[in-house]
Amino acid sequence: MTKTSKDVVTFARHLRVSSNPAEKYLWSKIRRKQFLGLRFRRQVPFGPYVLDFLCIEKKLVIEIDGDSHYEQVVQDKDRERDVYLKQRGLTVLHFGHKQTLQNIIEILERIRIVLGLEHE
Repeated sequence: MTKTSKDVVTFARHLRVSSNPAEKYLWSKIRRKQFLGLRFRRQVPFGPYVLDFLCIEKKLVIEIDGDSHYEQVVQDKDRERDVYLKQRGLTVLHFGHKQTLQNIIEILERIRIVLGLEHE
């Protein structure tokens, strides 16, 4: 694994304080093992990147994408990042900001299905 720089760690700390509404909403549903008993971390430094949410046990990354992620340059960077993460054995799920705010039940169900887990 690539060593995480101090700048990435500092940036992750900043992001934890300034999460957007969709990230806060999802975090309220998955924190403290309340979602299928899984432990998630948020704004996790990982190599040169900061991951929105990470479940180490299931090797799952969840990203909440805002409007900027529809720009070509950002999409290219996202693809590069996804390849980096997949090469390290992680599964990456992307959800839109609006989608997360409007239908959190659907988001949680999709995560459960991808993990192959049954309801609690």
